[in-house]
Formats: sequence, C-alpha cells, structure tokens
Amino acid sequence: MTRLDRSNTVLVVIDVQEKLMPVIDAGEDVVRNIDRLVRGCHLLGIPAILTEQYARGLGPTVAAIRNAFDETTGYRPIEKNCFSAQRCDAFTAQLAALERKQVLVAGVETHVCVYQSIIDLIGADYDVTVVADAVSSRTQQNKSIALQRLMSEGTKISSTEMALFELLVRSGSEEFRAVARLVK
Repeated sequence: MTRLDRSNTVLVVIDVQEKLMPVIDAGEDVVRNIDRLVRGCHLLGIPAILTEQYARGLGPTVAAIRNAFDETTGYRPIEKNCFSAQRCDAFTAQLAALERKQVLVAGVETHVCVYQSIIDLIGADYDVTVVADAVSSRTQQNKSIALQRLMSEGTKISSTEMALFELLVRSGSEEFRAVARLVK
C-alpha cells in the first residue's frame, strides 16, 4: 500500500455546483470538508483541479468552494459535459502537466461523476483516494453503493482529516498548526 505523498498528490474537486448542492445529502457538510481540503492542500503545496458539469444548466461552483479556490490556487474550473472528468481533454491535459500520480477526489455526485472519473483515473494508472466525507449524492444509498463499488475497484477511502494529516506526516510545525486550525 502506498501512502499519500504531498509531492505526488493532486486534489480533484468535481462538480460542487449551485443548482446541484441544495439536493445533495449532507451537502453543507460536504462543502465544509471540501473547503478544508482545498485550503489544507494549498498550505501543503498540493495543486488542485476543479471541474463543473454543464455549468449553463447547473450553475457555477458554490460560493464557499469558489472562494476557497480564489484565495488559494485561483478559480479556473474546467467545464465538462461527460460524466467522467478523465474523458475531458482539458482535464486530462491539466492533470498530466502536473506529473503527479496520486489523486485525492472530492465532489458530487458520488455515484455518477465522482465514480466514473475515479474508474477512468484508475484505468489510466493513477492511484486514487476518495474522501468519503467530502463526497455525496442526492441519496445516502447511492453514495454508499458507489463507495462500495469504488473500494472493490481498488480505490482507497479516506476522510478529510485523515487525508490532510497523512499528507502532513508530522506535527510540531507551522504547517501542522495551520492544518489543525482548519479541521477543528
């Protein structure tokens, strides 16, 4: 098993959009955890990629996540029409340019765009970890089924805190204090 390594990891945030989030199970918790991931990864020097599915219909990324990107790496979403981000040329080009093989995934919906993106990322030889408390679907059942399928396909499962502290590796630094403030 390979641990998450900050020099080899990229965060991918999938489709956390204005018209979709009001119907997502535990949507507020998911947004809060994604915000923590975006900010925590930025503190640790980990790049992040943001996607939006059919933005004309589903709207832009929700304000909290848009702000987290604005304040860290910049809000530059990749618009896609395929469910899998990995089937979008702009996404695959941006991911390849980063030259990192570990992908930390958050977003919605777990059983559609998150699931299909992860399956295609695994097929492209990426080591994928899904952040279970930073993904969701309209129903808890769809999320649960998707996470079970993803685990059976070789995806690692983590939580927001677990992933950030795994990437951090040790305590006692200013990075540790900053990440600890984020998750408390």
